[in-house]
Amino acid sequence: MKLNTAQVQQTLQQMDAQVLPDDHPAARKLGELFGDHTFFVDESGLKVLESTEAVAAEAQTGSVVSLANWNDGKFSSLKPHDPVLTGTVIVLGQSKQ
Repeated sequence: MKLNTAQVQQTLQQMDAQVLPDDHPAARKLGELFGDHTFFVDESGLKVLESTEAVAAEAQTGSVVSLANWNDGKFSSLKPHDPVLTGTVIVLGQSKQ
């Protein structure tokens, strides 16, 4: 899922990661591989959020999905794998009802 600025900020408050800017050289290729998402990188690799059923009816949430792990200790290359739910759910904000 593609996040807006407020949702990115909410995510970064709940997850120790960095957002990959849309103008990053890898962003276009990642979009081709994985679809239109806001990409995050952390100490274990590449993550995105997928929309989930809200825990509370009034909250919008997203599940963190791992798409790739770092290939080396220098964090210089990623090895893609099948999408894996991490078990982390991010509260993005209030649902519009």
